[in-house]
Amino acid sequence: MEQGEERLTANDKGLIRDSWERLGKNKLPHGTVMFARLFELEPELLKLFHYNTAFSSVQECLSSPEFIDHISKVMLVIDAAVSHLDDLHCLVQYLVNLGRKHQAVGVKTQSFNAVGESLLYMLECSLGPGYSTELRDAWVTLYAIVVETMSSGWTENGENKSD
Repeated sequence: MEQGEERLTANDKGLIRDSWERLGKNKLPHGTVMFARLFELEPELLKLFHYNTAFSSVQECLSSPEFIDHISKVMLVIDAAVSHLDDLHCLVQYLVNLGRKHQAVGVKTQSFNAVGESLLYMLECSLGPGYSTELRDAWVTLYAIVVETMSSGWTENGENKSD
């Protein structure tokens, strides 16, 4: 992950921090936009969120207390990455474990691409004219670093399960 930090320039970090701050303190509505888009891109992912009952619609899932809690946790992970742009290596173990958890519940690594697209979609919707190609590229780089680290945990867990 140390190499990952080098992939982000000081300008990239400033763009990411500024854009994240512009979303405001309450990130839940932005996370809801992100997950609504994710379920448009990969509707089969809805089946992974069954908690105590299967949801009959995306809206039912998005408004359930359990899923609202999941959205909050995802936004906190993004917040942690943004807060630690200068020392992303401190998040390695956390992200590796997160990758393991996602593998254990049946998430495929290919779905990480759709999550990334959903994150960019949310940023574009939320920031409007403040969303630029330069900003998009900075977020793509950060997300790639996070996914590479999570994927290592996903892979480790998959290998352990086959033993």
